[in-house]
Parts: sequence; structure tokens; C-alpha cells
Amino acid sequence: MFQNFMHEQIEGDGASLFVRRAGPENAPPLVLLHGYPQTSAMWHSVAPILAQSYQVVCPDLRGYGRSDKPTSNASHQPYSKRAMANDIIAIMERLGHKRFLVGGHDRGARVAHRMGLDHPDRISSMVLLDIAPTREMYANTNVDFANIYWHWFFLTLPSPVPEKMISANPEMFWKNKCFNQAQGKSPFSAEALDEYLKAFSDPDVIHASCEDYRAAASIDIEHDNADMGRKLAMPILALWAKHGVIEKCFDALALWGQRAAKVEGEALAATHYMAEEIPEEIAARMSDFFSCNPIYSKDTTQ
Repeated sequence: MFQNFMHEQIEGDGASLFVRRAGPENAPPLVLLHGYPQTSAMWHSVAPILAQSYQVVCPDLRGYGRSDKPTSNASHQPYSKRAMANDIIAIMERLGHKRFLVGGHDRGARVAHRMGLDHPDRISSMVLLDIAPTREMYANTNVDFANIYWHWFFLTLPSPVPEKMISANPEMFWKNKCFNQAQGKSPFSAEALDEYLKAFSDPDVIHASCEDYRAAASIDIEHDNADMGRKLAMPILALWAKHGVIEKCFDALALWGQRAAKVEGEALAATHYMAEEIPEEIAARMSDFFSCNPIYSKDTTQ
């Protein structure tokens, strides 16, 4: 995976992140953010396509993969999407990018959402894969959503309850959660799956990822409530799985219309793990959208 990509550790904002990156030096910068319970390896088929035209940066989010796992606290602030977003701003600045494009899936898309609110001058446009806004998803919970996204509630239980249960058999938990969201199949390459399972065997990753969800159900919603009425200013493309919970339980475009000034999107014929199921289409959709919403020369630091 990731042939011709650099692999390095870069200091974020309180956490050192493992980063894969490649692309033409003068091309527009694009950061790709992964979801739970994965790593930057989820972009292994999308990133090389985009790296032909963009400077692609694929970090492991704090708490995941080979990135740092900061100690958490009672408010779960170290795993708030604000803290995660600040890491991304910091690493992109260290790479010389004041303004950039963003693609995010699952938890990574939630980090992108917060980053766009906290740092609107840094993000030119973003593509969000298979999410609706966190606050609205919790507020509009029903039985179908709770049955499919049971982990949203299980992982928020007080420590160490989910940690101990997951640690009893991390591979079984990982496969049960992820294969079920892919209609009982595995859309993952052998190499990517090996990386995911190795990372998720680390008790620190299990705890940090639970803290990610605890933050989502508490401090992240506090931050969203404080921003009530303020919308993402940059153009947004929302793509979601035709065979997933967003299509089944939510009106994604209507919800994003409440949170973003300029949003478009549609459901694609895939399950939740769309970047690994239909990577060529995802890369093409991203490239087309970013081409129509580019970073102009005046926006960059090159």
C-alpha cells in the first residue's frame, strides 16, 4: 500500500501524528481523514489516485494507529473533535499549508466538520463521507439507528466497561462491527485489514477510541451548541452510502443544509466503507468537486 508515499511522524497540537503523504510539490494540498476503527490505511486505493494531482496528506488521528494516544480527562477534551482538528491544522502548517482541501470519512468527517467551524479561513472546500451532523444524529435517534449503530452508545459507557469487553477479543469486536456495516462482507484488502487489526489490538487504541465516542456524546455537542446558528462557510460535498444508516434513518442533505451554507450531495451505491468499496468513484467525485472549488494561488503559502 501507499507506494511512493513518505511515512513520518509530525507534531500536531499536543500529539505527534503518523502521516503518509505524496504528490506534486506545487499541487494543491489535500488532507484525508479516516474513521473508526481504522487508520489512514483506509485511503490506500483513493490516495494514490488523488496524489497524481494533489499533495495528499493522510494522518492517523490522535488515539488511532501509530499516532500518539494522549491521556484523557473527565471532560474527554483531549479526544474532542476540536482537539483532533487542531492537530490537523498544526501538521498542515508544519508542511507549509495555510489553506487546504479536506476529505473525511466517518470520525474523520466529524473532525473535518469541527475544523471547518473553528478554522474557516484554512479550509477551501471539503468532502464528507457517510455522516450526518453528530448532534442531529443523536437528537434524532430511533430504534433502527440504535440497532445499526449500537457502538455509538456502547462505546460511551464509563471506562473501563467497553474497554474490558473489547479487550477480551479485539479482533472479534472489530470484525463484528465493521463486517456488519458492510452487509456481512469484508470490503477490506488483506494488507489494510492486517494494519487495522494490529492497531486495534493495542489497549491504548481501544481506550482512546472509546474516549473519541465519549467526547462525541458530550463535549463535542457542547461545542456544537455554542455554535448554534453558525454555518460552515466553505462548499461542502456530502456523499453517503445507499446501503447504510444515513440513507435509512436521516435526511442527510436537509441536515447538512442546517449546518452548511453551500452543500450538495447524494447517496452512492455502497455500504459505509465506500472509500474501500468504490475507490475510483470516490476519488473521481472528490477530484471533480475540488476542481470546481479550487484553492486559488492567493490562498496558498507556496
